[in-house]
Amino acid sequence: MKLLVIYNPHAGGGRAAKLLLQIQDYLKQQNLDFDLWQTKHIGHAVELVVGADLSQYDGLVASGGDGTLFEVLNGLMKNPGLVKPPIGLIPNGTGNAFMKELKLQKDDWKTSIDIINNAQPKRLDIGQLLTEGKKYYFLNIVGMGFVSEVAQAAIPLKWMGNASYTAATLQKLINLKAQPITLEVDGKTLERQGVFVEVANSTYTGTSFFMAPKAKLDDGLLDVVLLKEISRLRLLKLFTSIYDGSHIEYPEIEYIQAKKIKIIESHPSTLIPDGEIMGQTPAEFECIGGAIEFFWPHI
Repeated sequence: MKLLVIYNPHAGGGRAAKLLLQIQDYLKQQNLDFDLWQTKHIGHAVELVVGADLSQYDGLVASGGDGTLFEVLNGLMKNPGLVKPPIGLIPNGTGNAFMKELKLQKDDWKTSIDIINNAQPKRLDIGQLLTEGKKYYFLNIVGMGFVSEVAQAAIPLKWMGNASYTAATLQKLINLKAQPITLEVDGKTLERQGVFVEVANSTYTGTSFFMAPKAKLDDGLLDVVLLKEISRLRLLKLFTSIYDGSHIEYPEIEYIQAKKIKIIESHPSTLIPDGEIMGQTPAEFECIGGAIEFFWPHI
């Protein structure tokens, strides 16, 4: 099996650069043939994969955080070739929400290589996002509204690790305010007062938030989690319940599953697809069923 490994040495605050030699050695120990290309700037992984001759490879591996995986996926979907090899993940970033779907923990990079080597591809859905006239693809979750503000506030706090999201939430609580939101869900129009909306293909966001507990990666649907008007104190209580997914039992949460969604906010907010900051509302979403193959653990 020959792999193309797209490696982000800046992932995990530079932690990935320190792991590079160990990861290369372990790939060789497993008798895996591979080309390893390092990314140099934001968006570089997309460029590398779009320009690659993927017919030479049996697998395309993203090594970094969710942002690296997001870029590799977008490169794969925009690559002009007919061959779309399975994607693999070697997690070594700050935010690794998708590794949770693979039952991996933060330091399980050896296990992730074993999963790739076992070559058990599973066909997965992906989300398609249309914003500002541009098309993107995502595996995880796209957030907007209050969660977008929190994600942006968390960037300078990344040195705190997972606690950066908690600190940013507390920082942004003072500006908490609901706004009119129009949702078009599979042709049906809903008018709501909302604080945030998350459109999910997978279950986790920010590594430890079990945001969309009903989401399945192969059901042909996206999951919409809408937080309606809520007090600051009540939001703090709800916030702690996102770790186990029990937040969806709150009456202030509306949970919808659909294939196509359009979201219009009265005050447009920035979008956060898979932890990356790009685009803004209004935005259109669609589930592309079985669009890719992914190296999956044999369970």
